[in-house]
Amino acid sequence: MENLTGGIKAVAKSLTLPVSGMTCASCAAHVEEALKAVPGVISASVNLATERATVAYNPDGTGIVAFVKAIRDAGYDVPVERVSLSIVGMTCASCVAHVEKALKDVEGVLSASVNLATERATVEYIPGVASFADLVAAVKGAGYDVTFEREGLSQEAESEEERKIRIARRRTLIAWGFTIPVILWMLPEMLMGVMWPTPAFYNLGIILLAFPVLAVAGHSTYRSAWSAVRHGYANMDVLISLGTVTSFLTGPLSFVIPIANYAGIAAMIMAFHLTGRYVEAVARGRASQAIRRLLELGAKTARVLVNGQEVEVPVEKLQVGDIILVRPGEKIPTDGIVVEGESSVDESIATGESMPVNKRPGDEVIGATINHDGFLKIRATRVGKDTFLAQVIKLVEEAQGSKVPIQEFADRVTAVFVPVVLGIGVATFFLWFAFPEALKPVAVWASHFLPWVNPEAGRLTLAIVAFISVIIIACPCALGLATPTALMVGSGLGAQNGILFRSGEAIQTLKDVKVIVFDKTGTLTKGKPEVTGVVAPDQAAEATEILFWAGSAELGSEHPLGKAVVEKAQELRIELANPQEFEAVRGQGVKALVNGRKTLVGSRRFLEANGIDPSPLEEAMREYEMEGQTTMLVAVGGKLLGLIAVADTLKSDAILAVRELEAMGIRTAMLTGDNRRTAEAIARKLGITHVLAEVLPEEKLNEIRRLQEKHSPVAFVGDGINDAPALKQANVGIAIGTGTDIAIEASDVTLVKGELMGVVKAVKLSKATFAKIKQNLFWAFFYNVIMIPLAVLGMMHPLLAEVAMATSSVSVVSNANLLRRAKI
Repeated sequence: MENLTGGIKAVAKSLTLPVSGMTCASCAAHVEEALKAVPGVISASVNLATERATVAYNPDGTGIVAFVKAIRDAGYDVPVERVSLSIVGMTCASCVAHVEKALKDVEGVLSASVNLATERATVEYIPGVASFADLVAAVKGAGYDVTFEREGLSQEAESEEERKIRIARRRTLIAWGFTIPVILWMLPEMLMGVMWPTPAFYNLGIILLAFPVLAVAGHSTYRSAWSAVRHGYANMDVLISLGTVTSFLTGPLSFVIPIANYAGIAAMIMAFHLTGRYVEAVARGRASQAIRRLLELGAKTARVLVNGQEVEVPVEKLQVGDIILVRPGEKIPTDGIVVEGESSVDESIATGESMPVNKRPGDEVIGATINHDGFLKIRATRVGKDTFLAQVIKLVEEAQGSKVPIQEFADRVTAVFVPVVLGIGVATFFLWFAFPEALKPVAVWASHFLPWVNPEAGRLTLAIVAFISVIIIACPCALGLATPTALMVGSGLGAQNGILFRSGEAIQTLKDVKVIVFDKTGTLTKGKPEVTGVVAPDQAAEATEILFWAGSAELGSEHPLGKAVVEKAQELRIELANPQEFEAVRGQGVKALVNGRKTLVGSRRFLEANGIDPSPLEEAMREYEMEGQTTMLVAVGGKLLGLIAVADTLKSDAILAVRELEAMGIRTAMLTGDNRRTAEAIARKLGITHVLAEVLPEEKLNEIRRLQEKHSPVAFVGDGINDAPALKQANVGIAIGTGTDIAIEASDVTLVKGELMGVVKAVKLSKATFAKIKQNLFWAFFYNVIMIPLAVLGMMHPLLAEVAMATSSVSVVSNANLLRRAKI
């Protein structure tokens, strides 16, 4: 397609996108207008009937990401799909960058994030524009392979992980099986300069022993390197291959030119390299234990009622609506509703509550929780990927598959690292070969305390040793593992503690928040009013008597305050009487006949309107209201009987959580639609000094924006759906969820247990994880900064270079695993 724009002939592209949320022609016009406003767009047309937008654009000026953003900013959406691909063949950060670029180049892909530690790519794409086959083709085109697609980590993935460890172990054993004889044979030459039995036999024997190490045990390294070179880039295996092949070739060359035989060193480098990969594979498996533990929580089979018969089936075959039988001590196979039976259920994996919860017909149950002492008949309501446990696993996987912003810095470095190192290696070879006399003084000086430095060796030998050392030591494997392994362990540790991070960015941002804003109702408080006091004028009546009359009058009420009175009466086992002539006066109270006597329960104004003087209880009312509590006056037979105070009580850990956050230097604030007096009374109890009261739901978002302008970054803690805009607007949105009520879509962090101390733990975990990431990146860079100059100056032995490289990779993975000991 061609078009003329501003007198310049531009080659345009055309793209059709699905658009959701449009309801009328006005919506279509709005979307069209938004798309046309994107720089580079030549024309845009939106079809309401097909819900698709067709855009013609200049590909040099814009792209699909800008179109999606424009549509979303206009208030509509573009349906996207997210898939997780298991990538085979990646060995270092360079491979990660290459796969990521290949995926992002696929038209229709909005984002792609590749994790070396989990060997997975998380891709967000627009179905219809891109397809799963396109993604697989892109990965294969880059020289790698895809084993399978995963909605969540499956048992297959676990066995795949074990398979990789087994293969890595076998390669390591083969390598050392030939390398140990090489070492033993080389010892007399290294210690006494004796090539036993003759130099020719010795050289030939070393070559023959080294060959299987490279060709058999190390063949996957060469295959990976060849694949990378064939696709026009260099990865870690290219560096290892160059180092080992160059070393090995010195063996045959030693028969024809005066050069030291380093074929045995090539075998040692490969053996150490494979050992490092094996240890790394084991450590990676340990880092992903959190997912495995979650998988182990689920039941494997379920007993289903089919035509009145009990049939045992795998949980994968359960269908919504199936009737499941669960005996005492068994795990509940899936999420459902109790239809028959009664029992106590241990829901600690979902809510963190150690006390079992009683379940009876009509109650919801969560899959993977444990039925204690009764027989339950359950109707399945969610199966497979829709269950609570599957959602938790998905969240953890998403977080592990994402990247922290600091990773972008590491990615930029590693993108140029390998080519730069190759350049340094070639320059080093040239300098040592062309100007050996200029560099030899350093070698002579170093030979006094570094026994492997031999300044008397020939210029070719010295040049090759320095070249091999440079390219071996600079492998960027540790750089690629530094961040994702820490992220894996951190997010896994969070999941075990009921803290579900949705992205790596949330982990990095939460440690820096200056202000944490709490929603009041349902977050700081229980969200349910309770009776907190009963008072009678001059002690003329008992509390039970006041609760009897008020509770009986409110027995038919649907108002939360009325229900609180009824529940309190029932809790005290007060037998209530059925009211007659019940009437609710909106916003004031209720009136009813109880045992033939006119009973009023309501506000001061309500009683005054009915000719009753509330003044004897005026002082008590004022005291309760000063504390933010609601008072209800009770009158029976035309006389004031007493008052009942009702309040939404604080969660048990609210005060401690606020105190700990303030001690950590984080300012706390409360956001509520309640009146200021009530809000300030609650804030005083909690120790919160900044109160934002009488805020309408739609204004919460603007209050968060104002706080961000003054104190960014800001976190907001809410109980989910009603607070979704504020959760989205905050730099970190923390949803308080319990059981299946997880507000995962709007939040960056979900606290499954519903405890406010979870906020404190999330901040501590964020700090601990990011500290570990910084440590890993420091050591990954530090050893390169120290070792590369030493290698250039000829002070490094190729074998020691390989040991240092392998050690750095293993050390960052092991250091990440130490995060599991963090106290949060």
